[in-house]
Amino acid sequence: MKAYELLYFVAPTTDEETRAAVTKRIETAVAQGNGTIDNVDAWGKRKLAYEINGLNDGDYTLVDFHADPASVAELDRVLRITDAVVRHMIVKREDRD
Repeated sequence: MKAYELLYFVAPTTDEETRAAVTKRIETAVAQGNGTIDNVDAWGKRKLAYEINGLNDGDYTLVDFHADPASVAELDRVLRITDAVVRHMIVKREDRD
């Protein structure tokens, strides 16, 4: 399994229940591909470099995990169709393999 890092943000006005549902959905997608989540780090509210969908701030979360490349593609698909996630980025971390 390879090491990956996922950074995503939701609107700062999103309620705690919706944020927990997004986190649970990510955990489920990784677990279904026999992956493991190493660390979840909530960065909190940060200012965006430019306005996205009328938002100037975002509530960021960083997730470190190990998974197979096929399950990472599935996680990317799940994040794209999740309405609460405004933007996300998955990066392969070769220094943590």
